[in-house]
Amino acid sequence: MEASKTVKDVSPHDFVKAYAAHLKRSGKVELPPWADIVKTAVFKELAPYDSDWYYIRAASMARKIYLRQGLGVGGFQRIYGGRKRNGSRPPHFGKSSGSVARHILQQLERMNLIDIDAKGGRRITAQGQRDLDQVAGRIVVAP
Repeated sequence: MEASKTVKDVSPHDFVKAYAAHLKRSGKVELPPWADIVKTAVFKELAPYDSDWYYIRAASMARKIYLRQGLGVGGFQRIYGGRKRNGSRPPHFGKSSGSVARHILQQLERMNLIDIDAKGGRRITAQGQRDLDQVAGRIVVAP
């Protein structure tokens, strides 16, 4: 008999896709009214093309908190940040949107998947860990 799979055992890409679909199906995540027009970072020029970008970001953030406790809004701004092009001037690092990160963290807290860590940032709850591992267990690993 094979041991149950955890989030660490499956491909990050496959897990995020599967968990985003799970969040969308559950109906517990409510999209903010600005989800279709918001830029995800200062250095972006347009809003995301994918209509499910919010669920994908929420799944990705839940996975990151599962793997590394204590991440907060500032940490996620750095993780999802990137290269800000300054025209003819040299490019520099630009942070991603704090509002998007904050809103998703609040949604995940409302679903009781994460809670506030005493040392700062957020940590995964027992229910959240079980939920993420359950989705990871459903992902079939190709031989």
